[in-house]
Amino acid sequence: MKKTFTILLMAIAYLATFILGAASGAIHPAFYAYIGALLPLLTAFIYLYTCTFIRSFGAATALNGFVLVLFLIAGEADVAFIIGIVALTALSEIIRKSNGYETMKGVRWSFLPFALSSFTYTAHWWTDTEGSLAAAIE
Repeated sequence: MKKTFTILLMAIAYLATFILGAASGAIHPAFYAYIGALLPLLTAFIYLYTCTFIRSFGAATALNGFVLVLFLIAGEADVAFIIGIVALTALSEIIRKSNGYETMKGVRWSFLPFALSSFTYTAHWWTDTEGSLAAAIE
């Protein structure tokens, strides 16, 4: 029970980093541009700690799956976000399995695609720039 609670707490913390990144532009537009350098550092602690509890398949899936489900419920998930987060989660899990679930090498290398997951939320700016600008103006 404690393990499940800890994983849920890490998923909520991971969701908070997504919200921090998305809301940072409300503070100042420059924050939105530079938050991308900070988010992977914050998610590193969350992911690495989650990997200590999930020592097999599922660390990236639990965190990104939680965010994906909540974004789908909230209507914030577009096609680029869904494809990007699923692909990066799968890549992270494959890398972790191929390098060993119990090894630091497996966890470290699997973090690289996982760290890019936070950028999938803003992928719509690159895939549908006109639509994103029109939505921002509304």
